[in-house]
Amino acid sequence: MSEGRRIRVTQVASVLGRKPGQKETLIGLGLNRLRRVRELEDSASVRGMIRKVAHLVKIEELS
Repeated sequence: MSEGRRIRVTQVASVLGRKPGQKETLIGLGLNRLRRVRELEDSASVRGMIRKVAHLVKIEELS
């Protein structure tokens, strides 16, 4: 994870019926609907949030 790197995160699954913190984590990432896409800074905190909801999102590395 170097300076200036970015990742594209796309929500691919619903939060209905998931554990309580997962919906809040998606909102923190800027995702709250299916197929919503956000480009985020590649940082340790963002990676930790993505790890918590990895089964609900798709991640792409941007150059």
